[in-house]
Amino acid sequence: MAFLDSLDVYGNISATRMIPVFYHPDAEVAMQVVKACYDGGVRVFEFTNRGDFADEVFNTLRKFTAANCPGLALGVGSVVDAPVAAAYIQHGADFIVGPLFNPEVARICNRHSIPYSPGCATVTEIGNAQEAGCLLCKVFPGDVLGARFVRDIMAPMPWSRIMVTGGVEPTEENLSEWFMAGTYCVGMGSKLFPKDRIAAHDWSYITNKCRETLGIISKYTHN
Repeated sequence: MAFLDSLDVYGNISATRMIPVFYHPDAEVAMQVVKACYDGGVRVFEFTNRGDFADEVFNTLRKFTAANCPGLALGVGSVVDAPVAAAYIQHGADFIVGPLFNPEVARICNRHSIPYSPGCATVTEIGNAQEAGCLLCKVFPGDVLGARFVRDIMAPMPWSRIMVTGGVEPTEENLSEWFMAGTYCVGMGSKLFPKDRIAAHDWSYITNKCRETLGIISKYTHN
């Protein structure tokens, strides 16, 4: 079961407006990265379902965050079908994210009161996801669709809550463009976790970068 209530998950998202996205096959590295993000103010973290035995890494990570990162919403991304969603929910995922919209995943998540943010690339996909109960839809890939896509959605559908993932960078120039277009929150992966910093175990860099990025975002959001 989820460690946090769905309202608490959405509350964390509303408070920070950023979800780091990360995967590593080494559970020890994953734990250090999550803790570094947490120390930098992050309260929502997406572990991506990639690679062999990703579920085993998540299980270890879930137990670690429960003991060391109180109040952190830990979810799973890259989920494309209902069986995988159900398995991660069983192991304590607080939310589910996917690169596409699958109504069966929505049904499973709704049954367990788990937030589901599906990937959408058209207005119709966003509308269908909203009808299925998805309160936060992921616009993906963001770097292909662009900030204008978000702006144009918000005009006829101002109730939409959009998370942009793909091409988001931890710079004021990039973040201001997304949030001024109407983006509700952003998912950020490789730009937040440079490979050389991970290889060097430079956890303080990640903590400082998260703190800096959240500071930028706070300039353009109203909680």
